[in-house]
Amino acid sequence: MIPAQFDYHAPTSVDEALQLLRDADDAKVLAGGQSLIPVLRLRLAAPATIIDLGRIDALRGVRDDGDAVVIGAMTPHHEVAGHPLVREHALLLALATETVADPQIRHRGTFGGALVHADPAGDLLAPALALGAQMVIQGSGGTRIVDASDFFQDLFTTAVGEDELLTEVRVPKHTGWGAQYEKFTRVAQQWSIVAVAATARVEGGTIADARVALTNMGSTPVRATAVEQALVGAAPTQEAVRAAAASAAEGTQPPSDTNGDADYRRHLATVLTARAVLAAAG
Repeated sequence: MIPAQFDYHAPTSVDEALQLLRDADDAKVLAGGQSLIPVLRLRLAAPATIIDLGRIDALRGVRDDGDAVVIGAMTPHHEVAGHPLVREHALLLALATETVADPQIRHRGTFGGALVHADPAGDLLAPALALGAQMVIQGSGGTRIVDASDFFQDLFTTAVGEDELLTEVRVPKHTGWGAQYEKFTRVAQQWSIVAVAATARVEGGTIADARVALTNMGSTPVRATAVEQALVGAAPTQEAVRAAAASAAEGTQPPSDTNGDADYRRHLATVLTARAVLAAAG
C-alpha cells in the first residue's frame, strides 16, 4: 500500500527538530524507519508531518564519558554491535544487537529508534534495562535523564513526550563482566518469542553480581530480580544456576499468541535464563 500524504522535514540540528515538533499538530519522528515505514505503508498511522532525524550528525556516534559509554540515539545497530567501547564495557548490549533482524536492517535501524518504539519483543530493551541505562531526553522544557526502569511504560509507550526527543543513552560500564543474550525463535530473523539478557561478574569462583532481564514476558522488559538475588554468592555451577533460574518467570505477564501461550513462555524463560547465566558466568 501507499502511505497517506504527509509533509516531510529533514532538520539538521536537534533544536530545529524540536521546533518542528512544537509547530506540528500531528507529527511522527523518523529515525531508521524500520518500524515506522511499514506502519505508514499499511496506514496503521497517518501523521500529517514526518520529521526525519537522519541529517542530524550530533545524534550519531559512541563515546567514552568516564563511568559510562554514551551512544547517540541515531547510531545504527551495526555500529553499536561492533564498536570497541561497547564490546569492552557493555558486552551484553553488543551481543544482543548482533541478533537484531538481518544485516540490512542492522545498517538502517537505529539504537534510539528501537528503544523509543518500545516493542516488548524487541531485543534491545531488556539489555538496556539489565545494564541500568539512562535515557537523555530533550524537549522544550530542557534536558532530563530517565532511568531505563522508568523509561519503558507500557506496550509501545515510553517516557518520551510528544514534544521531546531521545538524544542519547548513557550505559554504565560493566567492564570485565561476562554476558550472554539467549534468544528463542522458530525461524531466523524473527522477533523474540522469549529472550534473556544476562551479565555477571565472577570473583573468587563465585558470582559477585548479576543482572538479568527478560524480553517479551510482559508489555515492557522485565528485570528478574529474584534470580539476581539468588545468584549472588553462588558458584556458577549448573545446579546452582538452574535453581536460581527457576524463579525467572515470577511476576511476569507473558502474551499468548500463535508462537506459544503464556505457560510455554514461562517455561522458556526459566530454561533460557539458566543458559544465559551459565554462559555469562563462564
